[in-house]
Amino acid sequence: MILLAAEAVEVDSSDTQLVIAAVVGIAAVVVLITWLKVHPFLALILGAAVLGTVGGLAAEDTVTSFQGGVGSTVGSVGLLIALGAMIGGLLAESGGADRIVSAFVDRVPVRWLPWAMGAVAALVGIPLFFEVGVVLLVPIVLLVARRTSLPVLLVGIPALAGLSVLHGLVPPHPGPLVAIDALGADLGRTLLFGLIVAVPCVILAGPVFGTWISRRLDLPIPALVGGGSAGGGVADSGPAAVGTDLGNPVEGEQRATATATATATDGTAVRRPKLGATILTVLLPVALMLLRAVGELVLDEGNRLRSILDVAGTPVVALMAGVILAMFTLGTAVGFDRERLTGVLGGSLPGIAGILLIVAAGGGFKQVLVDAGVGDLVGRAAEDLSINALVLGWLVAVGIRLATGSATVATITAAGIVAPLAADLDSSTVALLALAIGAGSLFFSHVNDAGFWLVKEYFGMTVGQTIKSWSVMETIISVVGLLGVLALSVVV
Repeated sequence: MILLAAEAVEVDSSDTQLVIAAVVGIAAVVVLITWLKVHPFLALILGAAVLGTVGGLAAEDTVTSFQGGVGSTVGSVGLLIALGAMIGGLLAESGGADRIVSAFVDRVPVRWLPWAMGAVAALVGIPLFFEVGVVLLVPIVLLVARRTSLPVLLVGIPALAGLSVLHGLVPPHPGPLVAIDALGADLGRTLLFGLIVAVPCVILAGPVFGTWISRRLDLPIPALVGGGSAGGGVADSGPAAVGTDLGNPVEGEQRATATATATATDGTAVRRPKLGATILTVLLPVALMLLRAVGELVLDEGNRLRSILDVAGTPVVALMAGVILAMFTLGTAVGFDRERLTGVLGGSLPGIAGILLIVAAGGGFKQVLVDAGVGDLVGRAAEDLSINALVLGWLVAVGIRLATGSATVATITAAGIVAPLAADLDSSTVALLALAIGAGSLFFSHVNDAGFWLVKEYFGMTVGQTIKSWSVMETIISVVGLLGVLALSVVV
């Protein structure tokens, strides 16, 4: 009896130490990012060190754990982010994004423009990072509002909603990819479920909420940033330094390069890409990964067609196929020579260096959480309290999002904390858990989120107006995303 009591005390003491370690480690990351303005890459490294030390890991074990997490994350996620950035770079540089937007907007009746903007933003947002999508679409939004005399938020909110939903829920964006990797989720299945959940999120947070809020916030249409146009991208005289969701600034010169369209500064590539070819290029990787997921659901193992789909739908293969196709449809087809094409592909990579480093450091932080035993502790607590794993993942992500302001940091940390729960879940539920975390990471963007200031400056709003529009829109996406995930969990 005495021995059993001693063991119980030891277990309780160990659990308490792990709770303190998790709280202190995450608090260190929050304080470093929000108060001391330390770059998230460094903050995650220092937070992992604090976590390992307080959690009782030896210094050598903490370093080994962190390095292992960094390596596995870069190996599985980094390559996909780089390939996705190349497709996005060609889409922006060739004028493909503007081609899609113009084709839809010019053919849609005025009363349907908010719906069209939401749909177009979601389509364009598949390969483009949120910030690049914003600076590409904002000039279009302002031009549409000016030309049609529609309230700017009526067309702006749907565009922002389409971009934000894809950023938080759908691969190959960094947040969803990290959650998929940390949880061991099937990418194709997560992509399929993410697209299903994305539909009501875009509708309710976009055209529906945009219609409501535009009647209550009467904003003047701001001047086009830098005098840009629907065909010319955004010049570099916009906000002096807009921050990304990850905390690293994107200066005006970088934005101008990222958003150059069919008529570039060197006078090359004057032809616009064809609409059908552009849409095919954007959707090819998604289609291949979806076909793989469908094949796993309906075809027997060993079936020849399923074997082909398994290879073609492997994320690296699917995205590489998209890059190769884009080199023709968005490169040579619009007049890029080999040197220009290589320059565009190479130029798309420096901009994601900060994202890759943060994702890598987040993978290391996650691994220290797991190796210290925090994840197992959370799993046991969830079982004892009978908390639904999907709701738990969402709540953890919400808490970290509110504290740090970064959707990506929230996704990385939350996925690491709840990862042990995935071991006892079936494949479909693990995919839904990744989506629940992604939805939680979008909850109520406010003043500690650089995306908040990006939207505020481009739309010329006050802080209060940005909270009433953008912050509420993000919250709607988060809550509707969770409800959609819970609804899917009932039928899959």
